[in-house]
Amino acid sequence: MTPEAEIQKGPVARLAEIEAEIAAAAEEAGRKPADVQLIAVSKTFDGPEIKPVLEAGQRRFGENRVQEAAGKWPALRQQFPDVELHLIGPLQSNKTREAVELFDAIHSIDRPKIARAIAEEMTKQGRKLKLFVQVNTGEEAQKAGVPASRAARTAGAVPGRAGAHHRRPDVHSSRR
Repeated sequence: MTPEAEIQKGPVARLAEIEAEIAAAAEEAGRKPADVQLIAVSKTFDGPEIKPVLEAGQRRFGENRVQEAAGKWPALRQQFPDVELHLIGPLQSNKTREAVELFDAIHSIDRPKIARAIAEEMTKQGRKLKLFVQVNTGEEAQKAGVPASRAARTAGAVPGRAGAHHRRPDVHSSRR
């Protein structure tokens, strides 16, 4: 199906299709569908476009940019306080305060300096976020993330600080 046809179908119908695909794949793999968590990427969509998906029950959303998320999610969170917001795009150190304030998870930790800045800001704000190191397993220059050889060092900049959640299997790959 073309992207245009996907959009015409409507976000709630598409969400239902994706949830059915996830359930089928989970069952085929011998897993419970409820164990799979969908993060709906809402970048480039405005609040009114996201609201029907929230009303349909989706609660995990990914955003690519701190500033774009800050423009729409505070109002949506007033209506849907149980939303879990994930930063899936790169984080600049000058946006760390706002990112820790707004997001529940950051998936794009790609250097020790940003890991330390996030940990320090989490301490200041008294927040615990889920943090993920982005690993460029193919070590391709055009891809984001730390080389696999530096992943442990980058992850080591956070554990034990600010009560961050840290599990080794949560290292994400930039390879697509």
